[in-house]
Amino acid sequence: MRRVLIIGNSGGIGAALEHEYISRQWNCVGVSRSLDRLDFKEPETVPNILGSMKDLFHTVIIATGALKIDEYRPEKTIRSITAKGMADQMQINAIGPALILSNIGRLIVKDCPTRIAVLSARVGSIGDNRLGGWISYRASKAALNQIVHTASIEFSRSLPKLACFSLHPGTVETPLTEQFINNHQSRSAPETASILFDVIESRSSEDTGHFFDQNGLQVPW
Repeated sequence: MRRVLIIGNSGGIGAALEHEYISRQWNCVGVSRSLDRLDFKEPETVPNILGSMKDLFHTVIIATGALKIDEYRPEKTIRSITAKGMADQMQINAIGPALILSNIGRLIVKDCPTRIAVLSARVGSIGDNRLGGWISYRASKAALNQIVHTASIEFSRSLPKLACFSLHPGTVETPLTEQFINNHQSRSAPETASILFDVIESRSSEDTGHFFDQNGLQVPW
C-alpha cells in the first residue's frame, strides 16, 4: 500500500487531503500542531517528531501556513509592517517548512517515483505580483519557494526519482481564509483536495524544483 505523510493535517486543506488520500486507499499518517505538538515556533519539535518516525513514504505534503498570526493581519501598505509580524510570518511560512525538508530525506522511499509537495501561494510569486500589499506574507512565501527550489536540487542527487515542488492550492474556503476571499473564485476544501491529489500524484522527477498551481500549470517565480 502506498503511504503519504501530511504535515498539517488538522488544518482545512490538510484535513481534506488526508480524507482524499484515505478514500483512495492510501495509508495516511498525519502530523499537526494541535494533535502532535509540532510547533514551528518551537523548532526543536520538528526533528524530535520526524526523528521518531520509522515508516517510509511515497508522498509527503507540507500543508502548513498562516495568513493571520495572533492579531497580525496581512498588511495593505509597507507602512504597516512590524518586525515581529514579519518575523512570525517567516517562522511559520518559511523556516518551519525548511526544517521539515531538512529532516525528511530519510523518510522517502528510494526505489520508485516519489513526491514532496509544499503548499505555497501565488502571492509569493515575484513575477506575478501586480497588486502589492500583504508584504510579510508575500515575502515569506517567496522565501518558501526559494527554499523548495534549492532543496530540490540537493534532493535530486540522493533521490533522483523524487519530485519536490511548490504548490498553489487556489483560493480555498476555510475558516482561516473566509475573511480574505472577497470576490475571488474559491472552492471548498474537499473539492480542492480532489483536484490537488491529481496534480500532486501526476508530478514526475522532471517537475522537481518547479512551482505549480491547482491546475498543474507552472507559476512564475
